[in-house]
Amino acid sequence: MSILSSLIYDLRSLFIPRSCAVCGGVLPPSKHLLCSMCEATAPLTNLWQEPANPMMERFWGLLPIEHASALFWYVEGSPWRDAVHRFKYGGRWLSAYDMGRWYGALMRESGLYATVDAIVPVPLHWWRRMWRGYNQSEYIARGIARELGVKVLSHAVVRHRYNQSQTHQSVFRRWANVEGIFRVRRADELRGRHILLVDDVFTTGATIFSLGETILRAVPDVRLSVAVLATTRRSLRQQD
Repeated sequence: MSILSSLIYDLRSLFIPRSCAVCGGVLPPSKHLLCSMCEATAPLTNLWQEPANPMMERFWGLLPIEHASALFWYVEGSPWRDAVHRFKYGGRWLSAYDMGRWYGALMRESGLYATVDAIVPVPLHWWRRMWRGYNQSEYIARGIARELGVKVLSHAVVRHRYNQSQTHQSVFRRWANVEGIFRVRRADELRGRHILLVDDVFTTGATIFSLGETILRAVPDVRLSVAVLATTRRSLRQQD
């Protein structure tokens, strides 16, 4: 989180009542992200506690990774799905950061991610970032990084080619759409390290796979793990 963003975050917390990131209700002073009801009913996956899990299996034969997990299940019609859309398209980057911190704390407690050295969020193309104003995956990554005590390498890899949104595309089109869109710009920042790749939503895995493959091609001695905020049970069952 930049100094300016941190200042805005602190001032907003002081003068504007925080609302629950899921249901929108006003939060008491003791809460920073979710109300008690949403926290108690959160559709958590618990995959960050399992060394071998269905998300890890989705990468078998595609990308060598050490760990993979998602924070919660992405359900159509659920207020949790709406929460993702708000911080992805509606300017709620504070919620993305806070959810990252929540996720990071759980990952730290599990111990599986103790050897992570740095985090690379899935980059946005400069045009899309300028239009949106921020990269939601970077804010998730910064929240996780704060809890794991590591750095976010937001400039080590860039998305050098603009591609269409993955939303509503077929599995085949999703994979074709992300082929060759990333480029490693600062290989020295990655070399010999355990890198955690972070994104918001996992569907086919095409974007994360393309990012990881690009990194491994440029820096063969890197180790990779994956953390996404949300996924569906169907996404972990399907075969690409």
